[in-house]
Amino acid sequence: MKKPQLVVAFVATVSCFAIAFFLPRTNKTQVGQNNPSSSSQVISTQSVLDGAKTALNASQKISLLSIENQLVRSKSKADSILIYNQLSRFWADSAQRVEPYLYYTYSAALLENSEKSLTFAAQQLVDNLTSPDAPPAILNWIATNAKVLLDKALIINPNNDSTKINLGACYLFGNISDNPMQGILKVKEVVDKNPQNIYGQMMLGLGGKKSAQYPKAIERFTAILKLSPTNLEAMVNLAECYELTNQEDLAIEWYTKMKILVNNLAAKEAIEKRIKDLKKKK
Repeated sequence: MKKPQLVVAFVATVSCFAIAFFLPRTNKTQVGQNNPSSSSQVISTQSVLDGAKTALNASQKISLLSIENQLVRSKSKADSILIYNQLSRFWADSAQRVEPYLYYTYSAALLENSEKSLTFAAQQLVDNLTSPDAPPAILNWIATNAKVLLDKALIINPNNDSTKINLGACYLFGNISDNPMQGILKVKEVVDKNPQNIYGQMMLGLGGKKSAQYPKAIERFTAILKLSPTNLEAMVNLAECYELTNQEDLAIEWYTKMKILVNNLAAKEAIEKRIKDLKKKK
C-alpha cells in the first residue's frame, strides 16, 4: 500500500507542532535537498559542505568566506567556538541549509566538550534523522556525527536517558550498523525502566513504523496517547499505521480526533480530504 501523503502538507501548515517522522524539527531547509552528493551510500563532510556552497549567491559566498577566514586566523579555543557558532548561524539564517548548520553546531560542541553542548548538538542531528525524504547517505552522515557527540556525552554522564535514547535512534534510523537491534535495545533499556518516557516510546514507535512492524508501532503510539492524549505526532503516526494496515475505520477515527485539535484551516482541509479518501475505499 502506498504511504499516505497527508502529513507532509499537514506539518507544513502547522508550524507549532514538530512531527519528527515527516519534516526536520529544526525548520531549516529539507535535509538532503539539492545536495549533489546525497545519492552516494557514504559521503564525506567536505562533499556535504561543497554541495551546499553551490547554492549560495555571490553575496552569501563573500559573507561565508569572511567568516571562514576568521576561523583560519583564530588563535584560541574560545574564539574558534564563537566562530563555529557564527558559521552555524550563517547556514541556518542566511543560507537556510540544514547540513552545514548541523556540522558547525557539531564542531562547536566537540570543541567545548561539555555535556550541555554535546547533547544539544546531538539533539539537532537526531531531530533530522526521521526526515522522510533524506537520502540514506545523508542519514548515515547525520547519525555517524551524532554518535560521536553522544558517546562523549555518555562518558560525562552515563545516566542520561535522553542521551541513551538518541544513541539508539542513530542505530535505528542512520544505518550505522548492520544490526539495528542495537538501537532498539538501547531505547528499550530506558523505556522498560520507565514506560512513561514518551520520547523513548516515540523512537520505538517510529522505528517499528520504519521497519513495517506496524502492530508494534501501533502499540507504542497508543501508549504515548494514554500518557499524552493530545500528542499530535503520535496521532499522525498512529493514524498512518492503521491506514497502512488497511484498518480504515481506526485511521478515520484518529484523523478525526486530530482534526478537532488543529486550528489551522489548511491543515483541517488536508485532514478532511484524507478522511474522505479513506471513506471512499470502504
